[in-house]
Amino acid sequence: MTIPPVNRSLEATVRHKLDQKTKPTGSLGRLEDLALQIALIQQTLTPSVSNPHMLVFAGDHGLAAEGVSAYPPKVTYQMVQNFIAGGAAINVFCKQNGLQLLVCDVGVNGTFAENTDTFVKFKIRPGTRNMRYEPAMTRDECEAALDAGRTLVNGVAYRDCNVVGFGEMGIGNTSSASLLMHRLTGLPLAQCVGRGAGLDATGVAHKLAVLQEVATRHADLTDPLDLLSAMGGFEIAALTGGMLQAAENGMVILIDGFITTAALLVAHAMKPAILDYCIFCHQSDEAGHRHMLTYLNAQPLLDLGLRLGEGSGSALAFPIVSSAVRMLSEMASFDQAGVSQRD
Repeated sequence: MTIPPVNRSLEATVRHKLDQKTKPTGSLGRLEDLALQIALIQQTLTPSVSNPHMLVFAGDHGLAAEGVSAYPPKVTYQMVQNFIAGGAAINVFCKQNGLQLLVCDVGVNGTFAENTDTFVKFKIRPGTRNMRYEPAMTRDECEAALDAGRTLVNGVAYRDCNVVGFGEMGIGNTSSASLLMHRLTGLPLAQCVGRGAGLDATGVAHKLAVLQEVATRHADLTDPLDLLSAMGGFEIAALTGGMLQAAENGMVILIDGFITTAALLVAHAMKPAILDYCIFCHQSDEAGHRHMLTYLNAQPLLDLGLRLGEGSGSALAFPIVSSAVRMLSEMASFDQAGVSQRD
C-alpha cells in the first residue's frame, strides 16, 4: 500500500484564487484552510464533493465482561438494530446533511437480517476475546477486519464517492482506544482513560486498573498491527483499514472522535502521510481525545462536548466541509463580479 504526501505544487495557485474571491484576504478563516487542503487532495482548482458516505463499523469486545463500560455488552447489538431501523443520531444527521450511511457488522455478538443497501455483514467472529487474559484478535482476524474496511471504502469509491467519514459502535471500545493511544503516543495510561459512555469516578478507577493489567500483559509489543491485534477491536481494525484505503484512493477522510482517532493513530504509525488526507471534525468530550489531537498536531472544526461516537461529529461538521469546497469552486472573483479590490 502506497500513501504519498499530498502534492503541494498547486498551493500558490490555490491561495491566489482564494485571495481573488470577493472578500477581504483571509476573511473566511478556517474555511480557506479547508478549501486549500481539499483542493490539494483532489489536485484541482475546482474541488467537489461527490456522493459522500459515512461508514460505521460495529463489533463487540470481550473485555466488556470486566465491567469497563457503563452499559452491558448487549447494547452493541441493540444499537446496530437501531441503525438498521434508522433511529440513531447518526441516521438523523446523515439524512439531514446528505451523507449516505453504510453500517457494517465486523464482529457483533448477534445475528442480523440479510445485507441491504445500508447494512452489510463482514462478521469475523462474535466479538473479540478478553484481552485481560489473551490477545483480542489473532493476526489473521485483525487482517480480515482491515480488509473489511478496505473493501467497503473501495466499494463506495467505485460509486464515485470522494469524501468518506468513519464511525463505530462497540461497548467497551473506549478501553481499546485508550490502550492503543497509550502505546502509540507514549502518554501515561491515566491521561488516556476517561468515562466512556458514562462511568462515574469509581467506574473510571476500576477501568484504569483493568487496562493497566492489559497494558502490562502486552508490554513487549511494538509493531502497530501487533498492538491492534492484541488490544484493539474488530471495528477499530476495520476503521484503520478503511482509512488507509481511502488515503491511497486520494479521498477526503472525515475523522470523528476518540475511537476513530485511535484507529487513525494505528494508520498513522503505519503510513504517516495519511494525515494529509484527514479533516478532524470535532474534539470529543472523552478525556484523552484532546491529547490525541495534540499528538497529531490536529485542529478540530467543532467542540460541542460530544461523546457519542457513531461518526456523529463528522456528520455534523460535513456541511462546513461542503461550504469550503463550494466557496473555492463557485464564489465569484473580484474580476467576475466587477467588484473593486482594496487600494
